[in-house]
Amino acid sequence: MAKGYPISASASASTPTVGSGALSDKGLHAGSIGLLGATVIGISCIAPAYTLTASLGPTVAAVGTQLPGIFLVGFIPMLLVALGYRELNNAMPDAGTSFTWATRAFGPWVGWMGGWGLIVATVVVLSNLAGVAVDFFYLMLAQLFGNPALAGLASNVVINVLTCLVFMVTACYISYRGMKTTKAVQYVLVTFQLVVLVWFSVAALSHIGNGTAFDALGFSADWFNPFLAPSFSAFAAGVSISIFIFWGWDVTLTMNEETKNPTTTPGRAATLTVSVIFGLYVLVAVAALMFSGIGNGELGLGNADIQGNVFAALAGPVMGPFAILMSLAVLSSSSASLQSTFVGPARTMLAMGHYRAFPTSFAAISPTYKSPGFATVVAGIVAWLFYAVMRVLSTDVLTDTILTLGMMICFYYGVTAFACVWYFRAEAFGRPRAFLLKFLAPLLGGIILAVIFVTTLYDSINPGYGSGSNIGGVGLVFILAMVLFLGGVVLMLLMRRADPTFFQGNTLRKGSSVDI
Repeated sequence: MAKGYPISASASASTPTVGSGALSDKGLHAGSIGLLGATVIGISCIAPAYTLTASLGPTVAAVGTQLPGIFLVGFIPMLLVALGYRELNNAMPDAGTSFTWATRAFGPWVGWMGGWGLIVATVVVLSNLAGVAVDFFYLMLAQLFGNPALAGLASNVVINVLTCLVFMVTACYISYRGMKTTKAVQYVLVTFQLVVLVWFSVAALSHIGNGTAFDALGFSADWFNPFLAPSFSAFAAGVSISIFIFWGWDVTLTMNEETKNPTTTPGRAATLTVSVIFGLYVLVAVAALMFSGIGNGELGLGNADIQGNVFAALAGPVMGPFAILMSLAVLSSSSASLQSTFVGPARTMLAMGHYRAFPTSFAAISPTYKSPGFATVVAGIVAWLFYAVMRVLSTDVLTDTILTLGMMICFYYGVTAFACVWYFRAEAFGRPRAFLLKFLAPLLGGIILAVIFVTTLYDSINPGYGSGSNIGGVGLVFILAMVLFLGGVVLMLLMRRADPTFFQGNTLRKGSSVDI
């Protein structure tokens, strides 16, 4: 913890002491999560089965056989940023994470936008998760009852949106009940999807050995060379997607006020989560490439018709009669992540309400479950409305929201990485460990994310970007990103006018790690 900057013991659990500018307790259930529980929730939030089925195809479309190499490039900034997050959490364990830390480093304006970036990114992914859950729910019913027509119900907009609402309400309710209920649900769902993904990979490799693969490719170490991508724009698009598939590990940090040993457990859980996920992704990516190839045939990863949902097409040919397990795995993955992803935005909005950067109603804590009840419900409502609008506007809601999400992730992760560099600037050159973890790692991670963000933002102006959905000749992904960013700026200015307390530094002050 930063010297001279402890969490205020005297501050109210609902409102900080105005004028102190210190971190303060928010009334969450302290000590309810250990290292294993935090890691499981982190893996759940990433949702490996869901992210892979939604991203394998778009990534291959961008970079071809360099899929594993692009995953590697996406992993590197995530690991570098995770190291910076860990140092910030050690110094300032606070549920606001990016919002709190960027405010401490750069002041209220950048801090507010950092928190906004996290909130909108999670709202976007909540809508995406719900969409995948709906698709696989009806696919599972079709497989279970032997009636392919049931899978087509997901294409009916009204049925789709209403089913999404059911999933959203259920996930919101579980999250509302707090971390103990969340943890119990996640142990079962996460274990199941990890087992099925390893099963799929082993089965795909067995087909290659037996000569029954669809379009077998011989393994090549060149697949791990990201610089063999067709172009820098393709490279940037692929990395933006690969960053999306690692996103979610930072939920372990937003639980820091509820974990055992809050200064160490969240950071360790984040690093462990990212490492486990990377190993799993490489295994699945290599197995899928070797089984399907990158052509545009029926099961080729280059086939545009299956790219939005790869496992729906490959599960049967790879796993045979056990294909329904993959449908259940993706359904459980998206459902589990839908629930655990509520943790991040709810606690960020809680912190912003607590420090009066948001209306104070967001600081409300459920007296029964010690969870951010009001913020959780608001996150659910907004995510469902966003999904309903996107389902009407976009011809491929998954692709467009994934690409938009990638930009938002680059933004708020980048802001937090640079906040680490600036907050620890006075002590970063004192010891080798401090230089590596508090300066060099987050700086490199932040620069990589900034480059990817700018490149992707520029490319998304093209009307053919993403699904090809556009408004007035401008790509829908770019329009979505601008609406989200500018909406945040407008909301920030309105909040500044309604209650300037936070923006004057009275509830959370700017400073550095050597403040006294």
